[in-house]
Order: sequence, then structure tokens, then C-alpha cells
Amino acid sequence: RKSPYIYSDAEIEKLVRAARQLPSVSGLKGHTYATIFGLLSVTGMRLSEVLALDRADVNLEDGILSIRRTKFGKSRLIPLHDSTRQVLVVYACERDQVVGRPADLAFFVSESGTRVTQWSTRYNFAKVSRNVGLRPPVKGCRHGHGPRLHDMRHRFAARTLVDWYRAGLNVEKEIPKLATYLGHVHVNDTYWYIEAVPELLELATRRLESQKEVQP
Repeated sequence: RKSPYIYSDAEIEKLVRAARQLPSVSGLKGHTYATIFGLLSVTGMRLSEVLALDRADVNLEDGILSIRRTKFGKSRLIPLHDSTRQVLVVYACERDQVVGRPADLAFFVSESGTRVTQWSTRYNFAKVSRNVGLRPPVKGCRHGHGPRLHDMRHRFAARTLVDWYRAGLNVEKEIPKLATYLGHVHVNDTYWYIEAVPELLELATRRLESQKEVQP
């Protein structure tokens, strides 16, 4: 598997700010992609899951997302931090003011009221990544190679595991929770991050060594 790129907080902030500046007649385009990119970074959801969200799947009062159409057909609930819930509330208000009667039940829509597509999301992400320096400039309409949208999912998983190790938690007992939250079919898919991210491998090694030292 390709090694993940772990975005820094500063890079995520730059991407969201730059996305907010994407030009459009009503300004909804920039708000839509900025919200999508931000949601991906703080939840670790798959892009397909975010774009498949219908309005009925987003509980703005309680801050809970209902994931129904998943990669492996497993439904789950995702609780949100209140700051994330508030961002979604603001987006929903602007969306409804701009679109009015949408052509689709989707939560994230274009200015024409149709569901945002994966193609348009990836294209605008590549464009924004180039603008903030995460992708090299290239000739023509292409936007070069660089960190991917899916790496935001990797960032969420890796950062969660790092925080658990640093807090002294028993990661082996906690990791099934992360696997469930991410919608992994097998917990081995979650363990992969420990060997794929150097900082995690180092933390795991230190924990193993400390456990050996206290054993009689």
C-alpha cells in the first residue's frame, strides 16, 4: 500500500482557506468545498461517504451523521465535535439561501442544486493544493501530483493513534473503536497505520520495550 501523507494542521488550514476563495457567482462553491475538505480532515470519512450524505443523514441538532451507503455496505453513526456541527449549520443555511429548492436531496450541492460529484471535488482539491504549494505547477490545465484527498483519512487515523499513545492509553484495547469509527471491515486495516507511519511505529516500539522492562 502507498505510504500515507500526514497533513499538518497548518496545511489543512491553508487548504480550507484557499477552497473558501474558489470563485463562483453566489460564493456557494467555495463554501461547499471548504466544508467538505474540513469535514474529511476532522472525521476521517471516505470522500464517497461525505458526498453520499443526504440532508436526512445529517442531524444538525445533535451533531450526528448517519452513514448508510458505505464502501462495504456497513452502516454506522459518526458523532461530531460541536465546532464541526456549527460549521455544518452555517453551511446549510447559506446553501438553502442560495439554492432554494434543490434538485437533489444531497447535503452538499452545487449552485445548480445537484449533488457534488467526486470528479469535481477531486479537481477542485487538486486546484487548491496547487494554489497553496502542495502540488508543483505544471503546464496546461493539469494540476500535478501530490497529497491526495484520501490522505486526510490517513491523517485522522494516524493522529488519533498518536494521541492515544502519548496519553498512555492501551492502544490494543482502543483500536477496535477507531476501526468501527472509520468503517473498517477488519481491524488489521487500522493496525496498518502503526507500521506505515514512522512516528506511530516508534511509539509502539517504545511501549513494547517499556512493557518488557516491567515484566518479572
